[in-house]
Amino acid sequence: MSKVKKVLKLFLFLGIIGCVSISGLYIYAYFTPAIELNTANSYYIYDNKDNVIYQGSANSEWIGLDNIDSKLKDYIIAIEDQHFYQHKGFDILRIAQTMVNNIKAGKIVAGASSISQQYVKNLFLTFDQTWQRKIEEAFLTIRLETHYEKDEILEGYLNTIYFGQGIYGVKDAANYYFNKDISSLSREEAIILAGIPKSPNNYNPISNFEACMKRSKIVAAALLENEVISQEEYDSLDLENVVLYGKHQSNNLDTLMYYHDAVIEELYSIDAIPQSLIEAGGLRIFTNLDIDTQTKMEESIKANSEDDDVQIASIVVDPNTGKVLALAGGKNYAVSQYNRVTQSKRQVGSTIKPFLYYAALNNGMTSATTFKSEETTFVFSENKTYSPTNYGDTYGNKDITMSAALAYSDNIFAVKTHLFLGEDTLVNTLKSAGLKENLSANPSLALGAADINMLDYATAYSTLANLGEKNELYFIERVEDINGNLLYQHKEDAKQVLDESITYILNEMMTNTYNYSYVDYYSPTVLYLNGKLSRKYALKSGTTDNDYWIAGYNQDVLMLVWAGDDNNANVDKSYSKAIKNIWLDTVEFYESNKDPDTSWYTMPDNVVAIPMDPISGKYDQTAKTLFYFIDGTHLAYLSNKKNQE
Repeated sequence: MSKVKKVLKLFLFLGIIGCVSISGLYIYAYFTPAIELNTANSYYIYDNKDNVIYQGSANSEWIGLDNIDSKLKDYIIAIEDQHFYQHKGFDILRIAQTMVNNIKAGKIVAGASSISQQYVKNLFLTFDQTWQRKIEEAFLTIRLETHYEKDEILEGYLNTIYFGQGIYGVKDAANYYFNKDISSLSREEAIILAGIPKSPNNYNPISNFEACMKRSKIVAAALLENEVISQEEYDSLDLENVVLYGKHQSNNLDTLMYYHDAVIEELYSIDAIPQSLIEAGGLRIFTNLDIDTQTKMEESIKANSEDDDVQIASIVVDPNTGKVLALAGGKNYAVSQYNRVTQSKRQVGSTIKPFLYYAALNNGMTSATTFKSEETTFVFSENKTYSPTNYGDTYGNKDITMSAALAYSDNIFAVKTHLFLGEDTLVNTLKSAGLKENLSANPSLALGAADINMLDYATAYSTLANLGEKNELYFIERVEDINGNLLYQHKEDAKQVLDESITYILNEMMTNTYNYSYVDYYSPTVLYLNGKLSRKYALKSGTTDNDYWIAGYNQDVLMLVWAGDDNNANVDKSYSKAIKNIWLDTVEFYESNKDPDTSWYTMPDNVVAIPMDPISGKYDQTAKTLFYFIDGTHLAYLSNKKNQE
């Protein structure tokens, strides 16, 4: 019995010490300065002219508690902190219950942070999961509760809470998701908003409508159980038919959030910036976005597409630096948040052929090397065969030059070249150019029968556009904290990975895809753009059963455009022309203020040009077409009498 008394006395003593300590903390907090409530951390994204294109709470209009829809206030309190008005910063009972539930589950299944604690996190700049941070957060919560009334804390919280999509505060959330003033939400809209803060990136209705609906139904059931709404109100809910808006107050481009998402994805990959700091906000993110080019690209996508299931994705890059200037992961972010530039992999078709012909030029062939264009079945070991066909089953049935084969996108010539070089050669060339995708070496690779991500592919294409010098593509130039302290600065790491002179020759070859001199038994594949271009570009189109591609560049700019169906349904042939128009409109707009005389490449000293017949490759002093050679490799064509006939 004496032992029991001793234990009871010990617990009583510890309890008294605990109460005195906690009281002391609250008294000490009373004499510390009050936290400034309306300066919570914010989240800014800037374009390449340092103009804000997204902003968080600091520059948002601070709205008084009386002007916030009462339903939303009640719902958020009920879901986030049911005893908010009863506790002094910490819901002890809820914390205990949560600990028991987590122990039973063997993992963390729920948290127990009060609204005051969450608000402190919104004000606090570092979210590192350390004991020092947790102790500091607890003391800040005590300071908050000591100096402010509950309504003041709730007002600050509602003005700074994160709702996903770069949206902070209930006012901007109501405007963005529903195009509503915060004082006039429907019951369904208030329930949806109340459910988002638990996981803003997963539960907002624009990013994941299905998950949002599941969360909203859980919220509604909890509100009914806690008698915040009546059974009649619960039964009348129509959550699935809520009309979504999904636009910002400024820069209301349907494609801009694709760029935003790519920026955030890159932000999370930067080791110098902890994930906790990203989630806390308080960051100024300076990007490479050219808002004018993004706008023009979107306008052209809308003008050249139908209201159908076909998607369009595109990316614009400065090949000199690797800066991503514009990006559209689909036609409309509000309809589909799937970013086809950063997330999707599609077969690239004949756009792979420039890499094949670079490999050929780098292995002793020239742009005048000929193979016969004819219907061909390739036979391999164990009597395996491969019978590629040209588009429209059109063949020259004669020897044609590599330059003509590229202009026509001749599949027979490509496979012959591929097999002649060895199937690994193309794979290794793409890797050298910067492609990260692990490709299988097989005969069909020469025709682009490989699934490749567009962002990854643009890296390799950028190497061609930069005369063999590879830059990693990137969105973020630098990141600062809210006070302007530099946290991260992009550092260029360019490497010469392809031969400059051979790349130059390839780029000249690619201008023949729209050259009228090549019209013969077939026409160049991008002849449609001849007469529409203000300057020289290297261009290549590509077509598969379900995809249309175009890639084109000069030394100023690179742009890739893709059209296709996410479910691999057939796509109308009109999209072949549509993506060319999108490419043309966007690139020509970007180039409009640049000197045409400086946009093309300077011919290297070891490269020579001679006039030749574009199809046969015979030397012809009167020919309007020039073939480019590494100095010395052209002599055989000049001395060969057959080529002079």
